[in-house]
Amino acid sequence: MTYTSRVFNHSKKLRNAPNLLRQEHSTLVRWFSNKARPFSSKGDDILKIPGERYRDCNSPSTASFSHTYRAINTDTITSLGIFEGNVSRTAMKMGIPVTGSLLSKGFSGSCMHLRRGFSSDSGLPAHQKIGMPSLSPTMTEGNIARWLKKEGDKISPGEVLCEVETDKATVEMECMEEGYLAKIIQGDGAKEIKVGEVIAITVEEEEDIAKFKDYKPSPSDAAAESKGSSDSTPPKKEEVKEEPTSSPEPKSSKASAAPSTEGRIFASPLARKLAEEHNVPLSSIKGTGTGGSIVKADIEDYLASRGKEGSLTAPKVTDTMALDYTDLPHSQIRKITASRLLLSKQTIPHYYLTVDTCVDKLMDLRSQLNSIQEASGGKRISINDLVIKAAALALRKVPQCNSSWTNDYIRQYHNVNINVAVQTDNGLFVPVIKDADKKGLSKISEEVKQLAQKAKENNLKPVDYEGGTFTVSNLGGPFGIKQFCAIINPPQSGILAIGSADKRVVPGTGPDEFKFASFMSVTLSCDHRVIDGAIGAEWLKAFKSYIENPESMLL
Repeated sequence: MTYTSRVFNHSKKLRNAPNLLRQEHSTLVRWFSNKARPFSSKGDDILKIPGERYRDCNSPSTASFSHTYRAINTDTITSLGIFEGNVSRTAMKMGIPVTGSLLSKGFSGSCMHLRRGFSSDSGLPAHQKIGMPSLSPTMTEGNIARWLKKEGDKISPGEVLCEVETDKATVEMECMEEGYLAKIIQGDGAKEIKVGEVIAITVEEEEDIAKFKDYKPSPSDAAAESKGSSDSTPPKKEEVKEEPTSSPEPKSSKASAAPSTEGRIFASPLARKLAEEHNVPLSSIKGTGTGGSIVKADIEDYLASRGKEGSLTAPKVTDTMALDYTDLPHSQIRKITASRLLLSKQTIPHYYLTVDTCVDKLMDLRSQLNSIQEASGGKRISINDLVIKAAALALRKVPQCNSSWTNDYIRQYHNVNINVAVQTDNGLFVPVIKDADKKGLSKISEEVKQLAQKAKENNLKPVDYEGGTFTVSNLGGPFGIKQFCAIINPPQSGILAIGSADKRVVPGTGPDEFKFASFMSVTLSCDHRVIDGAIGAEWLKAFKSYIENPESMLL
């Protein structure tokens, strides 16, 4: 009762918690731990709350007082944003509900959904619900590749819980708090789990594990799954409703001849069309519609009487026309790639600029550099590495092409990060070379090979493919494609398509002289909202200059 009365006495002051916390970080703890040793022993070091971070949160509302220490509002605690592991465990033991991602600084580029549960009605102890994390900006659902921890295992911050197959790659999901893995809701191979949907339960105490043996998510947690199943029922109802309409309606025995005025026959447009398709003379049909006009059902009855019912339906596939096929399930990367490319072609006004570049000097320089690389034990440099470097330098020279469109402004990037399209068995990946304009050819070559290998092994991390400002796609060297137009990778405004190099005859200095030279076709796809035609042409001019005079890239 003593603690409860203290809570009521200070309930009004809780409304001014933001001001209180800015004045003294430990005051709130002292209010509720004057005689509680677990808190008071820590002193002012229990909560270290940056005032400016708390100012962004709403004022906490008054919490329920069913438990002495649970009177601290959940929003108030979660808005603090940072708790050390021992503080969160102490709070749980004293009944304070804690939500949010603890120690989240170690999980870059992700948003793990963690929720504390206090199920007094069901008798379950304090636990934590782990939701499917958002591991990339475009991720809406993911798959569980495999669990690296089993039910009952002890877990510590930084340890890998499971591998999640996202829309980009397979990413390791790390543990945020110390405890025990009590229940795995979504096992190995679980598919299409919505972001935020519960996949596992963790507890603080080992003896609480057994209490979650038969645990099942609440209806609110399984809403995403039930929605998917309910969406499949309406079509069945529609089919049932449509069945009666497909059969001819009973006609009156008092059918009269089709009315005509000076040879004109009255019939509905649908009836006329059906009659034309099956060469039915309207003059021989008795109409049953309004005023004796001919309707579709009259034509169907006429055809049925002539034994031509089969002509009203599409021809069925017979055994001789049956096709042998295999349905291949979509991978996550293929589904998200398809949706992004569709969005790009529907919403971005593409236009294309093509230019031929002479690559004789580029190939000579590559041969010289590879001789030096082989002598020093380095990796060989490819034509694609030189193309990436030239594209990066051209973007630095014409920064308008290193931009993105928004409804309010054009964002021009100061970093030149080049995405490189890599085809794998799992789909198309676009790992990124950060600051490509500032890196040497040897470094670019090394990074491209490392990222391509990780893409083929499906081990790319979000940091490996996020943050690109321009994309290069090369189908010339690997596949011999002479020229093609690539689709822009949103939100970027340009992508360069590289074709193959082939020898051509070019005029010499004299009237009867000629020589051979190798030319490579490149096509720039531009977002016309960002890159005007003249700007795109200026960029291609700069790119061609670097390709045809490769020594300038080394300056």
